[in-house]
Amino acid sequence: MRNGGCDTGAVAADKPRLFHSNRDLALSLVPLVIICLIVAGLAGQCSFSPGGPSQGQIPHYDAGPVLRTDATTYQFPIREPAKPEGWHTNSGGNDAIDGNDGGIAVRVGYITDSGDYLEVVQTNARPAALVRYMVDENRPATGSEVVAGVEWTVYAREGAEPVWVADRGDVRWGMTGRAGESDLRRMATELAQAPPLPDQ
Repeated sequence: MRNGGCDTGAVAADKPRLFHSNRDLALSLVPLVIICLIVAGLAGQCSFSPGGPSQGQIPHYDAGPVLRTDATTYQFPIREPAKPEGWHTNSGGNDAIDGNDGGIAVRVGYITDSGDYLEVVQTNARPAALVRYMVDENRPATGSEVVAGVEWTVYAREGAEPVWVADRGDVRWGMTGRAGESDLRRMATELAQAPPLPDQ
């Protein structure tokens, strides 16, 4: 309808060119994506890895001096087992194990040559307290293994990492982690062969 020479009908406003097509929308996002990648790269928060994620650098923990100091501090024999070839120590320390059957836990963490984790604990706590400390639960014994003349009691549960405990009279040894049975046996052998460190 026209009125006085003017068109009074509704005229649809032309859409901005940005929204003409999905292609235009995608092209407008390209500069934004490039800016985000540059900022993230400068901040060191991402990296490009076409082959997928890779193993980060394993932290180094020098267990020897700590174990030698602990041997002169605590009233039970402490050993420094030799590291199997390709293994690395990556963590360690000592903790109090609470309870009437508790004591001191001296622990060292290892990364095996296959990239699995194995924790070794030496303690004057009783076996049940050691198991609770290592896996935060009570577990019944489910079997035993003899390695290098030392008997280990196995505390296993389906879907969880097993715990091996050896009661040596004046000290208890514990092992747990993702490492397989062959690695547990290798460390059990090294512990059995290691002499106690000097206690003074």
